[in-house]
Amino acid sequence: MKIKVLLTSFDIWKPHHKSNSSDDLLSLIFVQNLTNYSLSFLRKLPVDSQIATEIVIDQIEEIQPDLIICCGMAEKREILTIESQASCGEMVMKTSIDLAELVVGLDMTEISNDAGKFVCEDLYYSVLKYLELSCLKSKCLFVHVPILTEDNREIILEDFMKILSLLSKK
Repeated sequence: MKIKVLLTSFDIWKPHHKSNSSDDLLSLIFVQNLTNYSLSFLRKLPVDSQIATEIVIDQIEEIQPDLIICCGMAEKREILTIESQASCGEMVMKTSIDLAELVVGLDMTEISNDAGKFVCEDLYYSVLKYLELSCLKSKCLFVHVPILTEDNREIILEDFMKILSLLSKK
């Protein structure tokens, strides 16, 4: 049986943005013709915490994915960053995925403990909290994606594909 994976990305939110790198990455994944997974895409989520969360949770309820990878743009970062946690006020939710093990052998990926205090962190926190309260076995990860360039596009895609592959074996 194929692992069910939900992948999310955000739309642009600043006037100078031509695209959102999280969605650019998902567009590269979309054309890969991956047959090992049952992929569902929620692309170009609105940059609005409440609306984005409602859309994602509705999709989780509908498809019951084994794995959820939410992606957001980190225009000041240069590599993929996997977020270990998300907070809401004093409350902190951590991913159940062993990130230290996950990043071994990845060339352009590191662990981050700062999901950004914006819609990305709000979504990550809300999904982790929902999974916990609903007692769902789905694994969830948030990945911040740097601006994709000719120089980094292939290696970022390769690392993301490795992450997807490693998590599908768990």
